Amino acid sequence: MTSRRTTKSSSGPKPVPERRIEDYALIGDLQTAALVSKQGSIDWLCFPRFDSPACFAALLGSDDNGHWRIAPRDADAVSSRHYRGDTLVLETEWSTPSGSVRVIDFMPPRDAAPDVVRIVEGISGSVELRSELKLRFDYGHVVPWVRRSDGQIDAIAGPDAVSLRSDVHQYGRDLTTYSDFRIGANDRAWFVLTWHPSHHAVPEPTDALGSLEPTETFWTDWIGRTNRATDVSEEVTRSVLTLKALTYAPSGGIVAAPTTSLPEALGGGRNWDYRYCWLRDATMTLSAMLRAGYTDEAEAWRNWLLRAIAGSPEDLQIMYGVTGERRLTEFEAGWLPGFGSSAPVRIGNAAAEQLQLDVYGEVMDVLALAREAQIGATDEAWEVQRGLMRHLEDVWDQPDEGIWEVRGGRQHFTYSKVMAWVAFDRAARAVERFGLSGPAAEWKARAAEIHQEVCDQAYDPDRNSFTQAYGSKALDAAVLLIPQVGFLPADDPRVAGTVDAVQRELASDGFVRRYLTEHTDDGLEGDEGTFLICSFWLADSLAMIGRVGEARDLYEKLVALRNDVGLLAEEYDVNSGRMLGNFPQAFSHLGLVNTAWHLTTAESPLRRSAY
Repeated sequence: MTSRRTTKSSSGPKPVPERRIEDYALIGDLQTAALVSKQGSIDWLCFPRFDSPACFAALLGSDDNGHWRIAPRDADAVSSRHYRGDTLVLETEWSTPSGSVRVIDFMPPRDAAPDVVRIVEGISGSVELRSELKLRFDYGHVVPWVRRSDGQIDAIAGPDAVSLRSDVHQYGRDLTTYSDFRIGANDRAWFVLTWHPSHHAVPEPTDALGSLEPTETFWTDWIGRTNRATDVSEEVTRSVLTLKALTYAPSGGIVAAPTTSLPEALGGGRNWDYRYCWLRDATMTLSAMLRAGYTDEAEAWRNWLLRAIAGSPEDLQIMYGVTGERRLTEFEAGWLPGFGSSAPVRIGNAAAEQLQLDVYGEVMDVLALAREAQIGATDEAWEVQRGLMRHLEDVWDQPDEGIWEVRGGRQHFTYSKVMAWVAFDRAARAVERFGLSGPAAEWKARAAEIHQEVCDQAYDPDRNSFTQAYGSKALDAAVLLIPQVGFLPADDPRVAGTVDAVQRELASDGFVRRYLTEHTDDGLEGDEGTFLICSFWLADSLAMIGRVGEARDLYEKLVALRNDVGLLAEEYDVNSGRMLGNFPQAFSHLGLVNTAWHLTTAESPLRRSAY
């Protein structure tokens, strides 16, 4: 045991600055995830699943809503951080006038109970540190009963119980657990936070120091599985790791983000819960994973999909819980002021009840990709697809809420119709190419009908562009996907015209908005930032129509937005230079992976396998 002494120094860390979304890093165990700030504070953590109530919710309020900070007590301490290689093990190095230390944060791949492990290592000199743990269950609302038992701290409230073990002394004050300690060169201190149901016995303790190497090995072994490991850029590798971290391993479901209610505009009300599995997001994510060679994830997601949508096809939802739950009731957590006073904080998501026709196309498309990748096309999977197609035949011509889940009324959205075409097109191809059963001629005829209708009713000849909806003059960045899904070839003049119109009307310095809120009634007040996925779509389109230099420049500009540990939020505010929206966002990272693929394909067609 290394020598350390407990200290009661009166000095304290400098005040916590204003929270910024880009100041956070991600750690996770493929069932939940935590956000760690540059100041060494875990300000968001849901136990035991991504969509469970948070026990640290300072991200959406103040420190009093729950956090866990480990940092030097010296107000002049300066930090820098990075992930340890190609892993989700975070290292934060602190420099002070008296010395330097390293804090290692990670969540070991789960055995029975979820753990957060924090190890403090001395690098040079001697540094006084403080651990400050404030547990607040139920999204920062419930103060637990805390007691000391067998050398550890136990906190219990209702169904939740958390234990904190450490090799340094801990004490309680003002409903907070503290540890004050000194670390010298080559010293180590460790902390393990473990959750378990309050009616179960405390789990067997995790070996903090012994779990570090297996956690590293897990991530490096996983990233090494790609069949495209050589020539893969750092930003693609980090994005693929992030997408994997958003996977709920027991079921194969993929969450859109590990957070709720990070605002689309600071101080505004466009705040949504993204801790669920959108069919659209997951299918696009799996497309990116398949391009990276991760067929196991594709097969796991396909199995999740079949379980989630089992039953009547007309009951298909656009999103589900991580194990396929259908009821995602939305309510407002009025006790939380929101990130940057952006209220309300929403738990659950009522958009689960919307009609969004595009999801049929996305599901059929990704299952076609899986079939092409030869991960196996089961009879059961095809029967489910047959059922979806029978239902789509009845509803494709209806208005819907569209890809952006507007709450201002249904329309005949162009992208929804394009993806209905994709569904019929892929279904017909499956019959023709793989000998599956189904009315291919009828599906081809329906695809041709939809194609003609979109070209007649969603194209504005005056602007040489497809519009957001039938008869509308509003633009929508989603129509940039028309060449990617094969609706029109990239060299069609209408594709180039649409790209020009989006650049002209929706883009600011290359960053693209979904639509203009003043032109689209989405049922909400206020504005929003530019959407990073839409900006990646623009880069894809530029590459596909031959403007590869512009595409590369935009891609590099987008990659430069990543924070110091390579993470992207959903949106970016060009004026303030800040990230907005839930974080990290699967949509943004899959956009990066796909754009890297499009650029490599355009720049060197013979090297399609290298990103």
